[in-house]
Amino acid sequence: MGGVTSTMAAKFAFFPPSPPSYGLVVADEAAGRMELTGVQRRENVEARRLRTRRGTEIVALYVKNPAASLTVLYSHGNAADLGQMYELFCELSKHLCVNLMGYDYSGYGQSSGKPSEQNTYADIESAYTCLEETYGAHADEIILYGQSVGSGPTLELATRLPNLRAVVLHSPILSGLRVMYPVKHTYWFDIYKNIDKIPLVKCAVLVIHGMADDVVDSSHGKRLWELCKEKYEPLWIKGGNHCNLELYPEYIRHLKKFISAIEKTPPARTASNVSTENSVLQDPPSTSSDHLDLQRKSTDRREKPRRSTDRREKGRNSTDRRDKPRVSIDKKEKTRKSFEISEKARNSSVDQQEKPRKSFDRFGGMIKSVGLCNIDCFKIPASQAEECQGQC
Repeated sequence: MGGVTSTMAAKFAFFPPSPPSYGLVVADEAAGRMELTGVQRRENVEARRLRTRRGTEIVALYVKNPAASLTVLYSHGNAADLGQMYELFCELSKHLCVNLMGYDYSGYGQSSGKPSEQNTYADIESAYTCLEETYGAHADEIILYGQSVGSGPTLELATRLPNLRAVVLHSPILSGLRVMYPVKHTYWFDIYKNIDKIPLVKCAVLVIHGMADDVVDSSHGKRLWELCKEKYEPLWIKGGNHCNLELYPEYIRHLKKFISAIEKTPPARTASNVSTENSVLQDPPSTSSDHLDLQRKSTDRREKPRRSTDRREKGRNSTDRRDKPRVSIDKKEKTRKSFEISEKARNSSVDQQEKPRKSFDRFGGMIKSVGLCNIDCFKIPASQAEECQGQC
């Protein structure tokens, strides 16, 4: 019964294009390079198959810009794949002067497996690892870009990278449940709990949202921006809907302004942060609470020498003084145990208990204008079908 529930939840939550909009062939087997078919071939574009820690193989696309100093890791929206995003990725790399990597979630395009919340977290992690190991990019040179549902894996990874350069949230969601209902509290069965993760992001965050978005209300983007620690000037596009923001001139202008500002801001990189970052990526926990626990454990290890020094300086005159640090440690341990118990319950049922819900992204089709494409390719409401066909 649980398996049926999980299958139905995935079916209603995720909409992989069927059939995929592209094919995949080997370009250089020794180097592990692949090539997309069904799209215009470019010398500066290559694809790879990446193995995730959850056992699936995803397809990642890398667009190289020789003049770039920054790299964008782009998590696309629902019901799209790399073939549909291909032209947009190439144009963004060119206009923003960045390297860009996009990837297909498990079950999307030519990626294996089935789409789920936890799989998307493993997917973006594999793409990030590829940027580090294959292309030599590091967190302080990477901007995570999450569109719509892609804001989920984007913020999950962002909370685990203390040296990350920046984040862009494009028509983001507060959480899966909040797209359907204006709930005030976060429930254990909710997915993509961005509202709880955004305060943990330490780098600059740009939020872009259409004011006429009838799929994910603009209040989602505004609330996430309010909760950011490092706010960058947001872009609220008047008249912009969920899937057409790339067609507005202010979209590319504002992104250029943001990239320029990020390039001029030196990255904050410390030895302690590097250590924390590497430990998280080497043995990644599967839940955000586990990530927080890992950081707390690292902090505990750094604190121990200081407590020892304090005892030598102050002596052992007071039993109470010796006991206080232990009380603090006990409290931390109890907090971790509480997190672990709640997360075990969530992990055991997250894929089984996701209730069917309407798609986050309904608007559809490929729209091309001025070299930029809006390629979210979602289902078109009947009332807008004729209008969309005219635009396409």
